[in-house]
Amino acid sequence: MRSSVQITRGVESLFGTRDENIRVLETKLGIKTSLVESSLEIEGDDAAVSRAERILEDYADMVKEGVVFTNGDLNSYLRVVTEDPDVSLRALVQSGKTRNFGKKVLAPKTINQRRYLEAIERNDLVFGIGPAGTGKTYLAVAMAVSALLSKRVSRIILTRPAVEAGEKLGFLPGTLREKVDPYLRPLYDALYDMLEADKVEKLIEKLTIEVAPIAFMRGRTLNDSFIIFDEAQNSTPEQMKMVLTRQGFSSKMVVNGDPTQVDLGMGRRSGLMDAAEILNGVEGISFVHFNERDVVRHSLVQRIVKAYERANDASARQLGLNLSEPLPEAAMAHTGAFRQTN
Repeated sequence: MRSSVQITRGVESLFGTRDENIRVLETKLGIKTSLVESSLEIEGDDAAVSRAERILEDYADMVKEGVVFTNGDLNSYLRVVTEDPDVSLRALVQSGKTRNFGKKVLAPKTINQRRYLEAIERNDLVFGIGPAGTGKTYLAVAMAVSALLSKRVSRIILTRPAVEAGEKLGFLPGTLREKVDPYLRPLYDALYDMLEADKVEKLIEKLTIEVAPIAFMRGRTLNDSFIIFDEAQNSTPEQMKMVLTRQGFSSKMVVNGDPTQVDLGMGRRSGLMDAAEILNGVEGISFVHFNERDVVRHSLVQRIVKAYERANDASARQLGLNLSEPLPEAAMAHTGAFRQTN
């Protein structure tokens, strides 16, 4: 089947850098396209051509209405709509309402990012579980900043385990903050992206924003706070329980982690996996699971994540595991060893 769609404006953003956006359409739908004057001609199977036609018509109509697509955003949207036939480009763009986060104005770029933000709005405890690059930390910090600026909370608590990612850094010099800051740098990066640098420093000095390793959470009750527990896969079950039970009145907590990047020692169970099993189905707790389709970094990152997932699945199959069930401790240790030695 052959068809064509009029594209009078927005051709540059449609094609993207080195035509990467149009290549997403061609690769995912199995079609061929060619630009003829102001029309994009599509060739392929009937169903694929019809699907591409609907996507491109949505794109053309929204551009006429004044919607501006950046290259990265459009690429992410196209990856979602080409893999999920029940989602239209217009619905995806419009459902992700734009939010103001300090000096940033953001909209979710994937279905799961939208679910994640909505879950944080609705629930007091949310788990974001999935691979690197899916926006778990960044969006959680954005929601925390928004809550602080709108005075829904009086402070932000950012914490993560001070676990070395396979490297021995030895004893770091300087003050206590200077010793732990390298472990917490991703949280600072997100903060500086949302707020002016001098404002971040003032808020940290006043302890309105507190960035600390999880060891500093013991014995505290955190009222009227937005708490983010990042890199939670590197906590032990005991540490996870300790942090979860710090939550006080009028507080929200977001717990993020990637089960494929556990840097605990061999045989040690991840507190994130433990909590996912124990708390599944508990009222008031929401779990949002991300996958490689939600990766919003360089397109190569999606392929890297998928390749590692295939490798870990193959390793688990060698042990005769049922991959639809939570991995037992022995399997977690095995897959962790596989990841570290390859």
